[in-house]
Amino acid sequence: MGTTLSGFGHYVPDMVVTNAELETRLGLSAGWIERRTGVIARRYAGDGETLCHFAVKAGRMALQSAGIDPAEIGLVLLATSTPDHLLPPTSPLVAHHLGLACGTLDMAGACSGFVYALALADSFCRTQNKSVLVIAANILSRRLNFEDRASAVLFADAAGAVVVTPVDEPHRGVLGLDLVSDGSAYDFIGIPAGGSAAPFGEGTTITDTRMAMRDGKGLFIKAVAAMAGCAQTALSRANLQINAVDYVAAHQANTRMVELVAATLGVDPCKLVGSISAYGNSSAATIPLSLSMKHQQRQLTSGETVLMTAAGAGLSAGAIVMRL
Repeated sequence: MGTTLSGFGHYVPDMVVTNAELETRLGLSAGWIERRTGVIARRYAGDGETLCHFAVKAGRMALQSAGIDPAEIGLVLLATSTPDHLLPPTSPLVAHHLGLACGTLDMAGACSGFVYALALADSFCRTQNKSVLVIAANILSRRLNFEDRASAVLFADAAGAVVVTPVDEPHRGVLGLDLVSDGSAYDFIGIPAGGSAAPFGEGTTITDTRMAMRDGKGLFIKAVAAMAGCAQTALSRANLQINAVDYVAAHQANTRMVELVAATLGVDPCKLVGSISAYGNSSAATIPLSLSMKHQQRQLTSGETVLMTAAGAGLSAGAIVMRL
């Protein structure tokens, strides 16, 4: 038995935040953000929008794209760093709004969360013969510290989703996989307060509840190496060369990172699938968002091979080679 991606979906909020707006707010020169990051604009959640709202929108689009009976969904995986609440998890509510009563799981894998969720979904499909709805969604605008320019100019809000479906052909689905971590970079980026190590209390400041990038340069170097390294290992395990891949979807952290990973791997630029310029960095959501947008432009079809690679906070990283 194998698997395939039978449906794609995404959601981005209506509020467009331009570079000019942020450059004025942060005291940056005109053009600084695009030159440094490749981001031209990004989307922020509107008043009243929640992470569940994002996930339901993307998930419903993916289910409709797959044309699947909801009863065939055996599991919903939600990759997010910004759940509606610390407790309870958000995925049961997402499933409820989608009319699903299957198992659900929130996965806090930061920027690599979608790759990890997809690996689990493929295994579940093969062993249980049931489809899996994988959603990655984040509302990072509500965790920005505008005193920290390095992160404030990058992060944005979006959701992406895929339906992973079992098929009879064993040569389809995940062909190669590599998942790694490097805890030496654990605190390079994060949110200081809110966990059991530093719970909310009377002394908690607003800044402590916002994202902080302690070592952006170090994170960049390690993330590029991890994304490229995982991709090379995944290709090797799939017994494929990079020129056999039809599309490469790298985590959209910033343009320079994607370009370096692509150059290291020897990727033909025309095979890159991305969304960074118009939608910014929505962490785990960037890969499924990019895939869904590509599918809208030109349907991804059976037999095509996609390489996905990502790295982020923790540091966690992973790559998957998947044949549709």
